[in-house]
Amino acid sequence: MNVDPFRKPFHPPAQVAFHRTELSAILSLYGRMVAAGEWRDYGISHLPDVAVFSIFRRSAENPLYRIEKRPKLRLKQGLYAVIGMEGQVLKRGHDLKPVLHVLEKKLIRAVK
Repeated sequence: MNVDPFRKPFHPPAQVAFHRTELSAILSLYGRMVAAGEWRDYGISHLPDVAVFSIFRRSAENPLYRIEKRPKLRLKQGLYAVIGMEGQVLKRGHDLKPVLHVLEKKLIRAVK
């Protein structure tokens, strides 16, 4: 067995976070929904096992939707999920853009 004495051991990150490209896709959708007058505020949480982007109609309310990133589910149900206000999973998948598509359908309805 070949052991490299200078190689650092792998330590998982202390918290899960959204990557810049993920935030770009989420904020693009968020901006369009704000322009349509549907959403007003958001919050981001980075926890040890999940990163959450919460979407609010008003600041003082419970979130309308939560976009979650759970790395532990990447090999099972999918890394990303959109969760509704009552906790129901609206869409889950391995790629963020198709998961966000469930919220874009609501944009089409709002613009009509």
